Amino acid sequence: MTLKEAVIVEGRYDKIKLRGIIDSPIIETNGFRVFHDSEKLSLIRRIAAARGILIFTDSDGAGLVIRNFLNGAVPKEQVRHCYIPQLEGKEKRKTQASKEGFLGVEGVSDEVIVEAIRKSGATIIGGESRADREISKADLYSLGLTGTENSAKLRKVLLKELDMPPYLSTNAMLTALNCLYSFEELKELMLNLG
Repeated sequence: MTLKEAVIVEGRYDKIKLRGIIDSPIIETNGFRVFHDSEKLSLIRRIAAARGILIFTDSDGAGLVIRNFLNGAVPKEQVRHCYIPQLEGKEKRKTQASKEGFLGVEGVSDEVIVEAIRKSGATIIGGESRADREISKADLYSLGLTGTENSAKLRKVLLKELDMPPYLSTNAMLTALNCLYSFEELKELMLNLG
């Protein structure tokens, strides 16, 4: 399932779960860290302006707090909401249930997630391909952003130029780049940097 919107989740395990179901950029808030991370919030706002966001947090109190924070930080017309039902249980990787006893995004079935996405009003792209090709890891290598002696330094320069958080991992940077730029645009940016 491919969505127009970028999906915002709380953490790594939510992202891993959704990666097996949807083919769209997935951005982690790192839980409550987004409250104090102005660079991450700025990036989410830029992505929302470019393609819209789908907020997909857990159905517990913490998920609601994060959802409400993002809902107030991004213009309403750029936000869609995806809700999972409050199902009692615990995730397989955990030794005990969450404080409230509900399954999070990572713990519900694929069917529940697909149904929640359909109900959210997100733009599901059926078989259409992007007009511009996406940026791949091989592209990052060919542009010198990975695998070379100076690649870390070059990534920092690029991230600073694009006003993105400097701590983004290569995978997180790739996701953000694909939300905001085509391969052709990135290639042009790299030429102007060099």
